[in-house]
Amino acid sequence: MTQQIRALVVDDSQAMRRSIMYALQRISGMVCTEAQDGADGLKKLTQGQFDVVLTDINMPLMDGLKLISHIRQATDHRHVPIVVITTESAAADRERAMKLGASAYLVKPVQAKVVMDTVRDVLKLD
Repeated sequence: MTQQIRALVVDDSQAMRRSIMYALQRISGMVCTEAQDGADGLKKLTQGQFDVVLTDINMPLMDGLKLISHIRQATDHRHVPIVVITTESAAADRERAMKLGASAYLVKPVQAKVVMDTVRDVLKLD
């Protein structure tokens, strides 16, 4: 039996969440949970354990950068890898996200293989 890997996919675009989840589900044992913004993501994070978080930056209620800083301040989730998937391609945005504690930064549009490889990389999967 393969070990379950739990991913939290946070994006205000349902189509984007679907395409990220589609890519992730090709990784053996991957189980995805969706959240529609940072506040929803934080709520779901406190209700369960996740192995990786994938988040957009530009979202209503709570953006991805706030979500990252909340996750990094929470004792339970401090070490969870966070992959940012965003349309923000400026170096300053990438730098801010990485400083706050993101593990990887991908710019949309992003290919399924890149998402899979990045998640495998941050989770140190073979």
